[in-house]
Amino acid sequence: MTPVARPPSPTAGPDFVHVPVSDPRVGPLLRELGREYTERYGPQARAEIARYPDEEFTPPYGGLLLLLLEDGEAVAGGAFRRYDATTAELKRIWTHSAHRRRGLARRVVAALEREAAARGYRRVYLTTGPRQPEARSLYLATGYTPLFDTEAAPGTVDPVPFEKHLPTEPGAAPGRPARDRFTHVRARDEQERHDDLHR
Repeated sequence: MTPVARPPSPTAGPDFVHVPVSDPRVGPLLRELGREYTERYGPQARAEIARYPDEEFTPPYGGLLLLLLEDGEAVAGGAFRRYDATTAELKRIWTHSAHRRRGLARRVVAALEREAAARGYRRVYLTTGPRQPEARSLYLATGYTPLFDTEAAPGTVDPVPFEKHLPTEPGAAPGRPARDRFTHVRARDEQERHDDLHR
């Protein structure tokens, strides 16, 4: 009896995996981020990649690093670290340059929020730089509250801080962006507590 030919199996869709910073699949993320930071902010910006110990992005220390894999290759990723007892800080949000404009960064941010909430965090905090308008747009579009005057001239706010309050119970609505434009006091307090990228 002649065997019946079967159609090839469909390509596997992207899947999230939890990995340590030492995982070789994290290499493309760190290299590409380092290159982009250097192009936008100069050679000194590369030090941001090595600023925190790897342990801060592992569960025992309150953090986590996720990669989004497609056919076994990392196409996007991101991490969070413990900022304080109730706050996770997002770091290293990345989409491979060959896979942009597919909504992968939104998926990464949403996955990190879910993981942070599952670990008891009630708030997410992050900063981006003044020369990363696409990052600013991403966080505004995904419900983050800007902790700065959104009408300030481009490049005059550094770093650019955001926060989002996570749902406190199943089915709760995610945090909504602030309606007022002026949140300088909170932004100043956050910046005094946390000297971040590009200062």
